[in-house]
Amino acid sequence: MVLKVVVLVLYVLILAAIALWASRRIANVGDFFIAGRGVGPWVSAFAYGTTYFSAVMFVGYAGNLGWGFGVNTLWIVAGNAFVGSLLAWLLLAERTRTMTAHLDAITMPEFLSERYACKPLRPLSAVVIFLFLLPYSASVYKGLGHLFEVNLGVEYIYVEIAMAAVTGVYLLFGGYLAITLTDFFQGLVQIFGVVVMVVLLVAPLGGLVGAFTQATAPGNAPALAAPWPPAEAASAGAALASGSFPGWMVLTSLVIITSLGVFGLPQMVQKFYSIKRVADIRPAMIISTVFAIVIAGGAYFSGALSHLHFTPEQIKAMDPDMIMPQLLADSTPQWFSALILVVVLAASMSTLSSLVLVASAAVSIDFLGLRVRGEGADPKGVVVLRVLCGIFIALSVVIAGAKVTFIVNLMVISWGALAGCFMAPYVYGLFWRRATLPGAVASMVVGLGSAITLFLLWGAKGVPVAGAVAMLLPLIVMPVVSASTRPPDEAHLAHVFAYGDAVPTESDAG
Repeated sequence: MVLKVVVLVLYVLILAAIALWASRRIANVGDFFIAGRGVGPWVSAFAYGTTYFSAVMFVGYAGNLGWGFGVNTLWIVAGNAFVGSLLAWLLLAERTRTMTAHLDAITMPEFLSERYACKPLRPLSAVVIFLFLLPYSASVYKGLGHLFEVNLGVEYIYVEIAMAAVTGVYLLFGGYLAITLTDFFQGLVQIFGVVVMVVLLVAPLGGLVGAFTQATAPGNAPALAAPWPPAEAASAGAALASGSFPGWMVLTSLVIITSLGVFGLPQMVQKFYSIKRVADIRPAMIISTVFAIVIAGGAYFSGALSHLHFTPEQIKAMDPDMIMPQLLADSTPQWFSALILVVVLAASMSTLSSLVLVASAAVSIDFLGLRVRGEGADPKGVVVLRVLCGIFIALSVVIAGAKVTFIVNLMVISWGALAGCFMAPYVYGLFWRRATLPGAVASMVVGLGSAITLFLLWGAKGVPVAGAVAMLLPLIVMPVVSASTRPPDEAHLAHVFAYGDAVPTESDAG
């Protein structure tokens, strides 16, 4: 216990030191929100990866899905690495960086408003972002709380409050620069911790090959044709499928949500805004892909080993969110529990800080219309942004403490609604000149409307499938509506797509 406390205190002090250093380099909202568009490839890649993977994956997904699907969860790893990381950077990073710099947009609502020449899109998009990032933030706090509850014996609501305070301090002081610098440090911690975790878990099972062989044995990799989770494991909180959806459909939906969904998530897209140079994109793409393979692969594979450590009777009596924390507590040495606490804390704080920053900027910049750049910029802009960051953190803790549902549901509701609303207008808006405002609005209404409707209609049993449907429908609706409505104004399109010299290129120094 003493070792755990010492390690955690030391870790928090390091974060505080980074935040203090970064705070001295914040002169305006642009510095606070996107670090003045001056982030290099390694830091950008780690910021992307650490925002991508949090306690939701390490605790909720790895354990719950590992028991439900066994090694079949490695399909999620493949999707996260090659679609959510490699393809996202390959397709979106350069175009996003250049176009947003040209349009002087630093938020998703601001970009959509400028791209489709519609001012009302900004406040409306801001409301959606704030409301639906709250459940995701709450799910991260909930995952952290469960892990600390098992390892430290502290009731998880107190852990949530303490973590909220720590996140608030380093974010409010250092802004996005502090986030990116701490993300790099925390990413290194995560890689080291996940590698050690896998080694410790597979060592008693005959190494990686032996563990994989046992995990793929009949009964340890549940059939995808059966309802998920398996009947013997369906505790009251875990009944996502309840016999209504086959396991293969739930797994496919989760791959879509966690991989394709990042194309429309404001907290992920923000990472492309802040890249220093176009030349930095390719190395950042490679680094983030490798990071995803190591982190997601280690976490999901470890979760699949739950079949080798627990019986169905034990799982049935267990909160599904406690599978991974209990597995690590039972199967690893005491000294490792201190390291895994820091690993999950690192992953979660990186995600939380990005969620808080994006949600708060949506309210201050896009909803309240706070002027943050150029003549007439509000000198109190950073203060307002910091206050809203604190409010968002407090609301997230309240939702997490209410125990409204389990972790997978909270995260999927958030990602399904946000990506359903923003992915189609954002992606089509970047590449397709024929994308129209009616098409964008129709896709946003269909995405958000189908997400809310299906979540309410199907309840907990259909959350993953509802989220996937909400993401895919707008990708069909937008081109159909755009093609059948009046083309955008040519003069406006010429302005939007005239971004060739907007940012530094490979030949630029620095």
